[in-house]
Formats: sequence, C-alpha cells, structure tokens
Amino acid sequence: MSKHTVKARKPLAINAASLEHVRESFARQGLMKHLGAELVALHPGECEIRVAHLQELTQQHGYFHAGVTASIADSASGYAAYSMMPADSSVLTVEYKINLVAPAKGEALIARGRVLRAGKTLKICAADVFIVNGTEEILCAISLSTIMALAGLSDSQRRSTK
Repeated sequence: MSKHTVKARKPLAINAASLEHVRESFARQGLMKHLGAELVALHPGECEIRVAHLQELTQQHGYFHAGVTASIADSASGYAAYSMMPADSSVLTVEYKINLVAPAKGEALIARGRVLRAGKTLKICAADVFIVNGTEEILCAISLSTIMALAGLSDSQRRSTK
C-alpha cells in the first residue's frame, strides 16, 4: 500500500442522542446567537449552519461581511469535529484558513463543515460556504481547519460565570 493511500474508515458508532452535547454547546455560542445563526443539520463528522441575510451583517457593498462567512465556516468545522468527540470534552480551533471565492450576495449563507481526518487530539476539517439565492446555491468560500479536542474538559464546565 502506498503511503498516500487512504484506508476505508470504519462506520462511527454515534447515535443522535450522543450529539446532544454539540447542540447544547452551539446554543451557548454568543456570536452565533448575535448573527442569528442556526444549526440546521448535524451528523457524525458533519455540521451545517445557516445565517439569514440581515443588513447588519453586510459590508459596504451589501454582501455578507467576510467575518460572518469565516465565523460560520469556523463553527461548522468545529462542531463537525466536536460531533466525533466524547461529551466530557471540549473543542477549540487552533488554526484555520479561508478562501473567499465569490461575492456573498444573497438571501442566506450556509456553511457545511466536515471532518477530513480524525486523530485522537486533532481533527482536520473543511467547510464549504454557499450563498443562497432562491433555490440556487453558489460556493462563495472554502476553509481548512485544525480543531483540537480538550479531553475531560466539557465546555459546559469551562463557561465563565462572570
């Protein structure tokens, strides 16, 4: 086998109930609340986040601001990774890169994050962000992320009480 050959993955033994820690964590995200973001799909190793167009989320040309695009790409990747971690862990982005490939002008943004490679501590993830116009989706950004698992440190325990 070549060193570049990818081995087939074993199916993940994760059920919908075991993803509840991901939904609860997303609900605690202040920035996602501020943006009006919704967690619209969640599966082991995959996450989809949607943001509706609001004037307050645009830049000077009326497009979604790149900060909104990058934020939902980061969260979609992070929560895709978190869906593959135990509930008593937490998640932290340690690096990401984003390419903006088309103007984000439309009714909504959708970020679809997925895990590309899952190690014990680090998960390599990608997210594609689409602008929605009617029934059409146009790719507007692509990101690549490294997400770290913080074993034994549930993010509900880490939340500041200030």
